Amino acid sequence: MSVRALTGIAALVGEYDALFVDQYGVLHDGAAPYPGVRRTLACLREAGQRVLLLSNSGRPGSYNAERLARLGFDPGLYETIVTSGDTALALARSGDIPVQAGMRCLLIDSGGQDTHFCDALGLVVDATPARADLVVIAGSQGGMRTEEQYRAMLAPLARRGVRAVCTNPDRRMLVPGGTAFGAGRIAELYEEEGGMVTWIGKPHRAIYAHAARLCGVPPERVLCVGDSVEHDIAGALGFGARSALVRTGILADATPQQLEAAFARHAARPDYILPALAW
Repeated sequence: MSVRALTGIAALVGEYDALFVDQYGVLHDGAAPYPGVRRTLACLREAGQRVLLLSNSGRPGSYNAERLARLGFDPGLYETIVTSGDTALALARSGDIPVQAGMRCLLIDSGGQDTHFCDALGLVVDATPARADLVVIAGSQGGMRTEEQYRAMLAPLARRGVRAVCTNPDRRMLVPGGTAFGAGRIAELYEEEGGMVTWIGKPHRAIYAHAARLCGVPPERVLCVGDSVEHDIAGALGFGARSALVRTGILADATPQQLEAAFARHAARPDYILPALAW
């Protein structure tokens, strides 16, 4: 399948009923918006295009909306935000993720004590691994802790058969000056030690299905826009949607040969490729 190169997203307005747009690496770098992105979102909305932000954030959409507002993204620039954290909460409430109020939860996050998932379900956050009935992997301190430190902490829980829920499958994350291992890599370490992990977020289907239900759009009428072949492009393919890869974020410096290698490694090619989320 050939990839259609575009200079801007305007060429696709009206071709799809909804755009599912990634946040980190597409809209901003964690500290500031990419040039022209806010104008592009405004133009999409003015053209009547539905835009949902689809994020591998373990935190709720409301938290992400507040953070985006601080970066200069007005809520009117998009329809809603669907996060993996929100999706996990919906699945837990429906019984698809087996949890019970009162269970003790070891929370692994980026250091901000993101207790939304646990609080909403009546789980008790407990920092002592030996007491945990459940592990929630919502983030990573990969810039400050090593993989082996996480492995040593989690291995006894895996041996004890404690279930883990990963609400942020990103194996790499943007940090000042580069990238570090993310929550998804910590979940992989847990599986390597024999632990059971329920994965929520891109590229796994549940987050796409949740977003599609919210907006009432079938997969074939969705275009997913992201910067990761592993998460955004492979996830769209698995859901039955089309995809557009932007050359910002984690693949900003990738060579054409490295891109082709990524397409082959994840058995996924985008339908379109853009230099950025430009109009």
